[in-house]
Amino acid sequence: MKKLVAVIPVRAGSQRVKDKNIRAFAGKSLLEHKIETVKQLPVEDIIVNTDSEEAIEIAKREGVSFHKREPYYASSECSNSEFHHYLAQVTPAQNILVAQVTAPLIKKESYLQAIDEFMQSDCDSLMSVRVLKEFIWYQGEPLNYSRDHMPNSQDLPEYVVPTFGLVIVKRDAMLENRSYIGKNPLFYKITQEEAIDIDTQLDFEFAEFMYQKTFSPLENI
Repeated sequence: MKKLVAVIPVRAGSQRVKDKNIRAFAGKSLLEHKIETVKQLPVEDIIVNTDSEEAIEIAKREGVSFHKREPYYASSECSNSEFHHYLAQVTPAQNILVAQVTAPLIKKESYLQAIDEFMQSDCDSLMSVRVLKEFIWYQGEPLNYSRDHMPNSQDLPEYVVPTFGLVIVKRDAMLENRSYIGKNPLFYKITQEEAIDIDTQLDFEFAEFMYQKTFSPLENI
């Protein structure tokens, strides 16, 4: 079984941004950009996991593998737990790197460092996270400070929020936990720019602006 395989999940449908994964984004589709990045990583195979015929054609054109996803696992009825378990089932590898096309600003260097940290640690999963250090309220009460003692913002506790943009996980742990995040996770901090995730049309336009600002046309990620 291969030691490290990269999976690029791509759904045909998008509820908020039509065809966001394969439409033009800074000269190429999000999928093409992500394939270019992952090709520069020490992985033994790259698999586009998709129900989209257009995505399959892109995979063939780019010379990478593909897995035709069963319709249920591309539907809104399928939970994340079900999909993560399914992805592990259909990916023959000891370790799986999940590279989301909706996180186009994650740099090659971040992937390389994350892979190195994962391989050298005893964790069962690595998840990209962004730092959250803000005043948080829930149901009329502050969660991370008390009403009678409001600290300076820099003194607030530091929380981390999974971004799901960069994931490395042992296949066995993914099968057991039905999740990208195992029982012994390593949280890998990424920058605010790298944490940008495309979920809405505004996200798409902002991410494209930031991509063009961050990466020159002659530079691969």
